[in-house]
Amino acid sequence: MKNLFDELSFKISKETTKKYSTSFSLGILALSPTIRNPIYAIYGYVRLADEIVDSFHGFDKAKLLKRFRDETWQALEEKISLNPIIHSFQEIIHQFNIDQNLIDQFLKSMEMDLQKIDYNSDLYKEYILGSAEVVGLMCLQIFVNGDKDQFEKLRPFAMKLGSAFQKVNFLRDMKDDFDILGRCYFPDLDISSFDNQVKLSIEKDIELEFREALEGIRRLPSSSRFGVYLAYRYYLSLFRKIKKSSATNIMCERIRISNGAKISLMMSSYVQYKTTLL
Repeated sequence: MKNLFDELSFKISKETTKKYSTSFSLGILALSPTIRNPIYAIYGYVRLADEIVDSFHGFDKAKLLKRFRDETWQALEEKISLNPIIHSFQEIIHQFNIDQNLIDQFLKSMEMDLQKIDYNSDLYKEYILGSAEVVGLMCLQIFVNGDKDQFEKLRPFAMKLGSAFQKVNFLRDMKDDFDILGRCYFPDLDISSFDNQVKLSIEKDIELEFREALEGIRRLPSSSRFGVYLAYRYYLSLFRKIKKSSATNIMCERIRISNGAKISLMMSSYVQYKTTLL
């Protein structure tokens, strides 16, 4: 029966999320049980695309990503895929009537990672739109259960949150992105000139987006509010740790939050959520 394959597909998306991200796994556990599987499906799909462009060295990444794109559109048309992660993803796209243009924008950003790009302001914004902001919008469509009016009201906040998360990732991963993948996403930046002053200007931009995003979190339905707030608090904690590090240190090591600290953060976030967001 197909429902067994559906169940297996969502389970694989869930296990993919748990394997690759303890922070997002904790955030998803804080969501209402009714929307956890849909968010696992979104994350599993996005993670698989990321792996193609970031990790599958020694393979034809362009060929693999094209196959991934083709299988996605085929699954959306036929409403089934033999790839469990793509299958669970297409199920959610149809169930919540998610705009398929968001998928196209996401895949375009993944394609940008296949080539060496000297990022200017426009390309930087385009990459963040596709790699982070549209993913936030897919999740938002699930959070509001397809309510178009609520979606449009919360759209700018979801985009700000996705953008802030991605820029924190850029700072955290600067060393590996440059040393291993030859990438630097920040616009018009010669990596050799990355210093504390440049770092501070990037951080000011991120701080503003975090402040704006928090207002949107307060307006989310109760089924998703704490889970998103927990992810927000995790990234804010990571960002503050990055701020305390020098530019030189950022280029020498990847800043992390330990799993123990993540659990502690989850408990403290719940107390703060109850006192400030309800």
